[in-house]
Amino acid sequence: MTTIRLHNTRTRSKEEFIPIDPDNVRMYVCGPTVYDRAHLGNARPVVVFDVLYRLLKQVYGAGHVTYVRNITDVEDKIIDRAAERGIAIDELTRTTTDWFHQDMAALGVDYSADAGFREPKATEHIGGMIAMIEDLIANGNAYAAEGHVLFRVRSYADYGKLSGRSVDDMIAGARVEVAPYKEDPMDFVLWKPSSDDQPGWDSPWGRGRPGWHIECSAMSLALLGESFDIHGGGIDLQFPHHENEIAQSCCAHPRGQFARYWLHNEMLQVEGKKMSKSLGNFFTVRDLLDQGVPGEVIRFVFLSTHYRKPMDWTEAKAAGARRTLRKWYEQTTDDTGAGEVDPAILRALSNDLNTHEAIATLHDLSTRGESAALAASLRFLGLLGESAPEWAAESPVDAGTTALIEQLLAARAEARKSRDFARADALRDGIAAAGVIVMDSASGSTWDLGPDFDLAKLEALK
Repeated sequence: MTTIRLHNTRTRSKEEFIPIDPDNVRMYVCGPTVYDRAHLGNARPVVVFDVLYRLLKQVYGAGHVTYVRNITDVEDKIIDRAAERGIAIDELTRTTTDWFHQDMAALGVDYSADAGFREPKATEHIGGMIAMIEDLIANGNAYAAEGHVLFRVRSYADYGKLSGRSVDDMIAGARVEVAPYKEDPMDFVLWKPSSDDQPGWDSPWGRGRPGWHIECSAMSLALLGESFDIHGGGIDLQFPHHENEIAQSCCAHPRGQFARYWLHNEMLQVEGKKMSKSLGNFFTVRDLLDQGVPGEVIRFVFLSTHYRKPMDWTEAKAAGARRTLRKWYEQTTDDTGAGEVDPAILRALSNDLNTHEAIATLHDLSTRGESAALAASLRFLGLLGESAPEWAAESPVDAGTTALIEQLLAARAEARKSRDFARADALRDGIAAAGVIVMDSASGSTWDLGPDFDLAKLEALK
């Protein structure tokens, strides 16, 4: 059997993955809070852990892997957004959940027919959350105060081990909610009261709703048990969300191990900068899809960077991905589906999900003309369905346009070489204004046509 090695955040080392039960491999990943469209950063963990799920099913068998990714459908952001839009909360969560499924399916993540996948909603597990909170109170790890129930952080000696910080360091470096009913500033909410216009459930502490952290603990317990193999999510969830999950789960069920391996993907940037609305570089997956960026291209760009490294989304990378995928789809047009996933792909993914190396293997297969193995490997990585997508055959670049672009790029390179930077910059800006996306590298320049390509503007540069 293939040996899988994964970087365990908790031990800060790469370890051999040894499941609790090889016949029942279990993974939990924090899913979306459904109040709006998924932005590009939200999509990265979805794709990362989809690849891990594919690998686990390949190694252990599809019938022996359970993947749970929750839906958070009760949370203050949801309440606020529903009020802002003047619609019912269940209408908002239903609509945004559908949006999430549609957008992720476009990225090759569709579990609608997958028996091993579970997608619990927080509102379906309120009873389990209340029961867990009651256990924590009985064990002395939680206390009720003014309609709230809070977890005593200092009652769990290992708090902070996942993120590698002491409780006092966390207080000094983090924003913590100061409230008169808290025994300690670091104590976090397990249950809070709801007003008449907010969603709420009857509980021993009055009508209220759960805190965010207890939701994942209760859902993972219900579907995976007190101990399971892998817990994943973005690095932004490491503290406080995952730290709090560990504390409450281990205190409520001290005989269990909760999650044994913790995997976190790094954050996403756009053109070298943090994605933010203030910088004008914030966009959703749907924004890109509506702009004509295919889902396969988005997925390819994601997989080109190792999940534990910050990923930079750029137009140039998207253009390069589009051209590469077009070429690969042309090579695999006549594939009958008889090929097998190249072993080098499995070796790369088994080495802490090294998708960058897997992409390099695809390039190698393409160069060697091994179309059957290339097609099978593309399908395994979620980059190819039963046939090439329609966009790959749309708007082919004619020979004249290709020659013109290559001529202009050569002129730009010559201007640079002769240190005529004004000419080089003018060509660069003109090519970009014509909707040609150029990606420069040490080995040369690659390009693709953007959705706003304008041949007239390009010809004006001659």
